[in-house]
Amino acid sequence: MSFLRTALSVLCLSLLVGCVSSGHVDPMKTADGRDQARDAYVQLGLGYLERGMTEKAKQPLKQALELDPNSADAHAILALAFQREMEYELADQHFRKALSVRGSDARLLNNYGSFLFERERYNEALESFQKASEDTMYGERSRVFENLGLTYLQLKRPDDARTAFTRALRLNSQQPRALLEMAVLSYEGGDYPAANSYYGRFSQMTEQNARSLLLGARLARIFDNRDRAATLGLQLRRLYPGSAEYKQFLAEQ
Repeated sequence: MSFLRTALSVLCLSLLVGCVSSGHVDPMKTADGRDQARDAYVQLGLGYLERGMTEKAKQPLKQALELDPNSADAHAILALAFQREMEYELADQHFRKALSVRGSDARLLNNYGSFLFERERYNEALESFQKASEDTMYGERSRVFENLGLTYLQLKRPDDARTAFTRALRLNSQQPRALLEMAVLSYEGGDYPAANSYYGRFSQMTEQNARSLLLGARLARIFDNRDRAATLGLQLRRLYPGSAEYKQFLAEQ
């Protein structure tokens, strides 16, 4: 059965349950029935969004808001849809409407912070991530601290970034981005053994990128591993020949 047919079946089932439980009264005339329909429309919109179908996602979300104009879930998902479509003003509006209803929701705050970061509104993003980090029971709190660290870097606050990345890795040691950023910060601070350790953990978890290859080559030279440095330099030339990192690598030879 297709996703659409499944979702519509869920919606119809929700309305049927409401009808049976209310003695054949039109479920859309009851609060429970409208809530069930709203939730079904929200799930339908989320399903479309997860499949990259933002155009189709907006219609059921619009229907959800017609049933409940204050649905934080519908506003939050619409915000993500508009963000993907680069309709940034509309995305901001729906994020704010969702937060006006559910202002302490860590997931929503983290998503809004990510949106603000993408728009280079770093001070606002920092505030949103800081609020999200206050929820000690949030299941993806490590991601919030990672985002905090990235925001601190943009604000030229490396010490705060280091603290945020450390907390992220305390919560979840398997975060490649946080490991790489800690490796870079350690290298820039002259703590080469720590940089090498973070870099090694990063390398075991994910593929290299231009930034990590340059760092790896630098560390290899520091620890007098010329073969390793040459190998990473060749990878940098082959994979990212026009990158700023490769130009920097050549300049340092």
